Amino acid sequence: MTFSLGIVGAGQFSGQFATLFQAHPGVGDIHVTDLLPERARQLAAAQGLAGTFPSYGAMLESPRIDAVAIFTQRWTHGPLVLQALDAGKHVYSAVPMAIRTEEIAAIIDAVKTTGLTYMMGETSQYHPATVHARDRIAEGAFGRLFYAEGDYVHDMDLGFYEAYQYSGGDNWKATASYPPMLYPTHAVGGVLGAWQTHAIGVSAIGVRDERGDGVFDKEISRFDNDFSNATALFEVAGGGAFRTNEFRRVGYPSHIRESRFRFFGTEASMEQLATVALWQDKSGVQDISELLQPKETLSPDDPSLRHVAPKLRSAFTSGSAAVHDRSRLPREFDLLPNGHEGSHHYLVDDFVTAVNTRTLPSVNAWVAARYTLPGIVAHQSALQGGTRLEIPDFGDAPKG
Repeated sequence: MTFSLGIVGAGQFSGQFATLFQAHPGVGDIHVTDLLPERARQLAAAQGLAGTFPSYGAMLESPRIDAVAIFTQRWTHGPLVLQALDAGKHVYSAVPMAIRTEEIAAIIDAVKTTGLTYMMGETSQYHPATVHARDRIAEGAFGRLFYAEGDYVHDMDLGFYEAYQYSGGDNWKATASYPPMLYPTHAVGGVLGAWQTHAIGVSAIGVRDERGDGVFDKEISRFDNDFSNATALFEVAGGGAFRTNEFRRVGYPSHIRESRFRFFGTEASMEQLATVALWQDKSGVQDISELLQPKETLSPDDPSLRHVAPKLRSAFTSGSAAVHDRSRLPREFDLLPNGHEGSHHYLVDDFVTAVNTRTLPSVNAWVAARYTLPGIVAHQSALQGGTRLEIPDFGDAPKG
């Protein structure tokens, strides 16, 4: 069984996923559309795709398309997802799910009503530290887990200026000011992807930018935002807390590891830094760095990455780590490029499997809401000087 796919957005990210979707035995014809038609034509020609559509609307109207994979600007995902579900298409969406609570609620309602597959492609779901912590939590190795940390530390100087310039045109500074906490899933998702709970309250602090280069300038910002860094402390259901950092001005080598995690329980703890990971209990410390280290499968100089800013290319070259179970993946993926700490292969397979078997994917609409909504509320808390705010919850995905 196969389904046809429409790729929405032909920018720096979508080409790598087009390769994987095209190789998956569960996917048939692939088409692409972009606001800049030439980019769509270039991607279709480079990848040997089935063709292009002149617009997103035309793609959604076509009976030749069963599902769409959305790789557009962060703030556009909510409306585009809702359009696709209303048109009867399954949806794979890049992160975040949306930037407004109302959009998240509407997506969940649409998935309930239509019965269609929705999945958010959160890379931290398969981050090696998340995978290992998830496995050890299931074994009870931590004892009672009561605290965790998830950081997404990516300085603007390390590729983000080029990325926003590529996608934003002459007015790129207006969108480069995107609030850090509205892109929370690489941090929140890595914590909650292991710890099976959800956030119920938050207090957050934002740090106003001082670079003075027009980025994170309220007078220019489309989002009226001048926070370049933000920190949030969340309370979780069942007791306990986790903290996340979203940093865009930080002296840190994000090209080595941009997301990192810590978990603390009554019997053991696990901590990860840029190049070191440790498992610790009351008797001592074990270095588990090698266990969590993906092995590179693609050179950063590979021609397929020529349109990606050099400082961002490491995100597309990682292979799998020892903690990853590759036995569930199609063999067609064995020699293909991976990315974001080995997550890309699993995300594509999750979506394709969910559509073809009509089962819930790993990061379904309800999980995606729990990964995204905490950041939306955290940003509001930061705007209010750290006021503690309650986080609404849409519950678990329906059974069966």
